[in-house]
Amino acid sequence: MPSPELQRINAFLSAFARRQAPHIVGLPGGFAVHDDAFAHSRANNQVVIETAVDPDALPVIAEEALGHLPHRLISVLDDEVGTACAEQLIRAGYTHSIHLVMLHTGPVPAGGPADEVALDALRAPLTRRWQGMLPDVGGEVIRHLVDRREVRPRGADIVRFIGARTEEGEVASWADLYVDPATGTAQIEDLVTSEAHLGSGYGDAVLTTALRLAVEEGCGTRFLTADAMDWPRHWYGRRGFSPIGRSHCFERG
Repeated sequence: MPSPELQRINAFLSAFARRQAPHIVGLPGGFAVHDDAFAHSRANNQVVIETAVDPDALPVIAEEALGHLPHRLISVLDDEVGTACAEQLIRAGYTHSIHLVMLHTGPVPAGGPADEVALDALRAPLTRRWQGMLPDVGGEVIRHLVDRREVRPRGADIVRFIGARTEEGEVASWADLYVDPATGTAQIEDLVTSEAHLGSGYGDAVLTTALRLAVEEGCGTRFLTADAMDWPRHWYGRRGFSPIGRSHCFERG
């Protein structure tokens, strides 16, 4: 049974996906979200599984919900359910990754040299970063991945884009901060640093600022998610984050 804190976090993630989406379809064990304006964004067009579901039926459920798209994304919030569904989904052609839910349990930094920035200030560095990560995709795909941030303010009561700038004013590192004051929950999402500025402390500045702002909003539950097999989980661990649970991601196409 997930801890009360993990249950609160999973409820937050589920609510964010629902609130952000213009179209929601109820499914066994969860729901699907659709946003035709950002059809190339998997996060905006996915199946979210919250509770137990028949593992044999899930590939068919996802196909019916996402069959109009060239890609598939299934997010399973519960670790046991995700583990139970892995074999069937891998057999159906999905790749499987595990994400750690990491809770901030260390001391809260007193300050932070980053600031809230407008989305327009992020467009150029976001575009360059996506072009570097996905060099073979077309311009429309990149545009959807950049512009999908336009609808993120619908996902939570408070949504802020945090950025750390160089002396020349360029945004070198950035992240999103989503806050639900009613439950005292805050998520830090999509922390990215431009390749040209890696190792210069800009990511630390963004993370520190986001944590401070979360505390100022009264959030005792401050979390992020990190790939269980990638190096950032260790970087977050050195900054006071500890794993308290796992979620599963299945992708195809």
